[in-house]
Amino acid sequence: MTRTIVASATRETVIGFDQPFCVIGERINPTGRKILNEELERGDFSRVQADAIAQVSAGATVLDINSGAVFSNKMGEDARYADNNFVEPMLMPQLIEVVQAVTDCPLCIDSSVPGALEAGLKAAKGRPLVNSVTGEEERLELVLPLVKKYNVAVVAISNDDTGISEDPDVRFAVAKKIVQRAADFGIPAHDIVVDPLVMPIGAMATAGHQVFTLVRRLREELGVNTTCGASNISFGLPNRHGINNAFLPMAYAAGMTSAIMNPVALPVGPKKIAEKKAEVEAAGIVLPPDMDDETFCRLFGIGSTKPRPGKEMEAIRAANFLLNQDEGGGAWIAFNRDPDAAPAGARGRRGGGGREGRRGG
Repeated sequence: MTRTIVASATRETVIGFDQPFCVIGERINPTGRKILNEELERGDFSRVQADAIAQVSAGATVLDINSGAVFSNKMGEDARYADNNFVEPMLMPQLIEVVQAVTDCPLCIDSSVPGALEAGLKAAKGRPLVNSVTGEEERLELVLPLVKKYNVAVVAISNDDTGISEDPDVRFAVAKKIVQRAADFGIPAHDIVVDPLVMPIGAMATAGHQVFTLVRRLREELGVNTTCGASNISFGLPNRHGINNAFLPMAYAAGMTSAIMNPVALPVGPKKIAEKKAEVEAAGIVLPPDMDDETFCRLFGIGSTKPRPGKEMEAIRAANFLLNQDEGGGAWIAFNRDPDAAPAGARGRRGGGGREGRRGG
């Protein structure tokens, strides 16, 4: 069975066909996150630390570290800040050092800048995953030597110099090309994690079917592990969590072994709580004056004031159990324990009470 080893100094994650689904946390990425970007420009890494801790607590087994920040204010002071080839090699090791100070979770070094990848590889402890190489000739020649030099695994994205094809056969051919070129550098197939490129289902009705078929081919014909940007499938649609929750277990059952995704359900903010309280009071419901916000959120089903595992994590945990990658369901049971419940002291009925409990559920 193909196994890709990603490790920190003290902890190992195995991506493989016979392993639980690997969740690669995507939150440490300034792209599209204005507040995080501004904080990084000021040298404030507190949100990075908080995101690292929250993602690992929610179930991430690898953390993606993306250094694609845009330091607009500093551009006025120094024109070099307009160039990612200057910013990212400087920022990447800082991000890695901050994250390694608060967690021993293995890392995925994510950048389009080869200099940032190498700076990250020098700073990272253990055996990180590199994100990414494509089938573009220039990219192959720049990234694969780094992968070989540092003896790490790499994400291979199925596009090349012609762009991203909507034809799954073309995307498979690109993946095969990358695996073959990697072999020329002495990089084994088990160190290649292919991203077959998930298309938005809202724009392409066959996107789901395509990726499931493509993942099976990648597993059976190339023997490689696979990953994807999980939220791509639901882009532009309402109730994206509903789509993602169906997609991830289906992709997993088809052979996908990991995904780059957000494992955290973000905390409910004061504005949403105030709006819900106004709605409840307008319905004539009288709230106890001493009810705290967390109790209110949970009672009325609007989430939590604390970061917690998202719905996608629930779907993945269930899929691990159903695909026999959670022996005895221990991880599923632990996942569903109330994190705020007091330690059990009273005796309960063995097996959880009903007939389902006696049968083992």
